[in-house]
Amino acid sequence: MLIAVISDTHRMKNYINIAKKNINKADMVIHLGDNIEDAEEILKDFHGEVYIVSGNCDYSDKYPKEGILNIEDTRIFFTHGDLYGVKYGLNNIYYKTKELNADIGLFGHTHISMIERYDDVILMNPGSISLPRNNGRHIGFIEVEKGIEPSVYLENINV
Repeated sequence: MLIAVISDTHRMKNYINIAKKNINKADMVIHLGDNIEDAEEILKDFHGEVYIVSGNCDYSDKYPKEGILNIEDTRIFFTHGDLYGVKYGLNNIYYKTKELNADIGLFGHTHISMIERYDDVILMNPGSISLPRNNGRHIGFIEVEKGIEPSVYLENINV
């Protein structure tokens, strides 16, 4: 199963359309908040499963602030990141991921794409496809297959 991970799209239609084109190969999409309306726009053309969490720029309780998925042998925790102070460090998100016995912790909020491994936990932030704060615009991908360690990577999006 291929999971696309996007965050912080911030109502920029051009980049939402670019995201749509780049996630069409995925079986599932996780949108990590900051403009859930964008995730709903992506839903219109995507035929797989979609999971959405609210971010600090979302003023609706339509979606939860965090979620957990169990896919094959992999447990994934996902949240926007603001509740865990990710702009100031990764300790809180790391320990929350560990506390939940998750293999992967996904978050956004910083607009900085990154993948880090700490012990047996992988932390991923796809950054912001619309307003990146580091080099490039990225979508995160996770490949999950039963009995095999998940593959987690960032794909640079050309605009």
